Amino acid sequence: MNMQSHDKQMPIMEHLIELRNRLTWAVLALFITFGICYYFVEDIYGFLVRPLADVMGPDRRMIYTALTEVFFTYVKVSFFAACFVSAPVFLGQLWAFVAPGLYKNERSAFMPFLFATPILFLAGGALVYYLIMPLAWKFFLSFESAGGAAGLAIQLEAKVGEYLSLVMKLIFAFGLCFQLPVLLTLMARAGIVTAESLAKRRKYAVVIAFVFAAILTPPDLISQVGLAIPIIILYEISIVMARLSERKRAKREAEEDAELDGDEEDIESSKDDVDAQGSAAAAADYGDDKPDDKSDFKALAGSALKSDTPSSSRSSGSAKGDDDEDDFNSAR
Repeated sequence: MNMQSHDKQMPIMEHLIELRNRLTWAVLALFITFGICYYFVEDIYGFLVRPLADVMGPDRRMIYTALTEVFFTYVKVSFFAACFVSAPVFLGQLWAFVAPGLYKNERSAFMPFLFATPILFLAGGALVYYLIMPLAWKFFLSFESAGGAAGLAIQLEAKVGEYLSLVMKLIFAFGLCFQLPVLLTLMARAGIVTAESLAKRRKYAVVIAFVFAAILTPPDLISQVGLAIPIIILYEISIVMARLSERKRAKREAEEDAELDGDEEDIESSKDDVDAQGSAAAAADYGDDKPDDKSDFKALAGSALKSDTPSSSRSSGSAKGDDDEDDFNSAR
């Protein structure tokens, strides 16, 4: 009993050990890239602050009001960049762990999604960086006032920690929302949702898109609309992808049914051939075993003669014995 339970537990332990090794490599890659990104953190900071710098002009500045604010901001920026850089390593380790348990057709089905995930994330980040941020920053900076006799000037003094936290939040939100086609297409492949059901719930999807945009973006119309519209477009793309997936699945099922019907016909024909061959063999055996009338008559006659010969000899012997006994009595 213990041996059986040990045999059953061994594969699970091996999987857990492999999972631990995969996670170790992924975390190690994250720490290495974190160190590299921290070394180049000022360059990364310059890249993230460029949309605001282009709008504000070269004579503006950013401030920090806490002694440790810049240090921890650099740490967050380095970790954020390290997650981007080490994402291919993490996805590769995840695929190496999951792929051996999949069939060949399942692996070929998942590979496009594995490549589409980081590409769509980068597309979302590029959209918010090159399009949404410049428009949003112009909108917010339009509230600056030169002041004058009526009052004091209003000028932005952005804190470095708050600004970079906002930028990283926007990039993550847009990249995450751009994973919608991957998620819905996988659900369609699994049969959880259909293209028809997604199309019927389009109006609810529009409302949910604006709700998510209001939660994930700053409270301005440009950012919310800039995120909600791409989500709606990606939802429509997901419907198209779901339809294509359903067509491929229906075609594959039809081919499998055709192959199954062909196999059944082959089995039935082989059964008929076997039955026909068996009937022919039985008829041949019956023809070989059937006795011929003449040969049977000869065999019966021969057996009858053999059975009559010993009886006649026995009768003649008994008669001779009786004559000898009579002669012996007369002699006496």
